[in-house]
Amino acid sequence: MVPAQAEDVSAVSAEVQMGVGGIILYGSSGPENLAQQLASLDALVPSGEPPSVMTDEEGGAVQRLSNLVGPLPSARQMADTMSPQQIQQLGLSAGERLRAVGVTVDLAPVLDLDGGPGPSATDLDGTRSFSTSAATAAADGIAFARGLIAAGVAPVVKHFPGLGSSTGNTDDGPASTLPYFQLQTGGLLPFASAVSQGLPAVMVADASVPGLTNLPASISSTVIQGVLRQQLHFQGLVMTDSLSAGALSAAGYSVPQAAVAALRAGADLLLFNATSAQLGAVTSATIAAIVAAVQSGSLPRPELVAAVSQVLSFKGLSQPQPAIAGGRAVGFRSNDPRAQLRAGPSEWPEDRHRGS
Repeated sequence: MVPAQAEDVSAVSAEVQMGVGGIILYGSSGPENLAQQLASLDALVPSGEPPSVMTDEEGGAVQRLSNLVGPLPSARQMADTMSPQQIQQLGLSAGERLRAVGVTVDLAPVLDLDGGPGPSATDLDGTRSFSTSAATAAADGIAFARGLIAAGVAPVVKHFPGLGSSTGNTDDGPASTLPYFQLQTGGLLPFASAVSQGLPAVMVADASVPGLTNLPASISSTVIQGVLRQQLHFQGLVMTDSLSAGALSAAGYSVPQAAVAALRAGADLLLFNATSAQLGAVTSATIAAIVAAVQSGSLPRPELVAAVSQVLSFKGLSQPQPAIAGGRAVGFRSNDPRAQLRAGPSEWPEDRHRGS
């Protein structure tokens, strides 16, 4: 998945021709003819399978296309002033506007538990969080996600396993979540609810998790395979947070190295940032690193094929459909959230460090 400024999506034409799986739109506004520009990019796709078009349209302080979608309240304001039914209707309205301009995936809602004043350099979430209550965050976040799904926009819940009260901003450098034993009775619960309700995609954070892994979660098999796949029984798409983040570089990973590590850990879709001048080189180097890892056997080919299958399946969800019937989406397993969190990590996969 490659980054593009919403005002200049043609800048990623070469990457689209290379067959990237998605485009993430950044900036604070988009052109009135964004849908037409994105359609022109689709014509360049070599396989005939257009890339997913993603953006962060959370509401409040994080809106990339507010001039096209309209202003949205922050998650905290939604929780304080609206019922889940009203939040779902808001998600539907926002999703319809996103879909109309060519966006098929919204990197929202944030399910982290946070009551701070941010977002800021020291409080990544702040008002991006619905609540410090796991029950409220789950109910309101899932309601917003259901509205998006009904509009044909796939939601991505984030930032697993919960960035609320983290020690810093992973964009800038290393940070850690609350200890895992605390997440089990707090920050993990909204994600467990989202999985049990059949939501299709999860973004994994770049923070380490004390008591679970010293690695950034986005490249940790203990987090992705152990907790998300084996413990919560999540069967949908796993996406990384930005592999260009300071947390990854501080741990010794370039974007190509982090991409291979994330795929080995069980991620399906990789997110990174780069300037327009750097984008071509970073994309090519990342593809080359993945190819080399498959050829050497350090990244088993079946794991890469499984990731591609997840991406293609996820793309098929981006079609208008009713809100999730009976509290679940077809093809995703429903489980009791609290029961999922009772198991321990003794039988989970161990993290494989870079070069091992």
